[in-house]
Amino acid sequence: MSEARSEERKKRQERGEPVPQDLARGLAEAALEKKAEEVVLLDLRGITSMTDYFVVATVSTDVHSRAVSESVERWAREELGERPWHVEGTEGARHWVLLDFVDVVVHLFQPEARGYYGLERLWGDAPREEFADSDISDATDR
Repeated sequence: MSEARSEERKKRQERGEPVPQDLARGLAEAALEKKAEEVVLLDLRGITSMTDYFVVATVSTDVHSRAVSESVERWAREELGERPWHVEGTEGARHWVLLDFVDVVVHLFQPEARGYYGLERLWGDAPREEFADSDISDATDR
């Protein structure tokens, strides 16, 4: 893990910021709210020290990618006061957008890029949780 990332993680822990699992689930649900598909949460704890969770989702177009990434950032900011530590892929073609919240990294892929990079395949030994649209409607019906 890079020294800067390690320092950021320490600062977040000292400030008593949200539990990474809750952050990851909230980010996954924010992606679903803008119709991201095949949303998967990969639990990387115990496998790597790079991050605790990956949220991986499919977006259909550049416009859809922008809408989902903005929704994820807005949810984190409004609900938890969180901002991504680093963002990549928001300029030009948005085949893969990465939002790094230190303990959780969100990957938004267009279908071809998701298949090509195969994060679920690379991290196949990680426990996974799949999210569906019904998860959102169930939560809002309560």
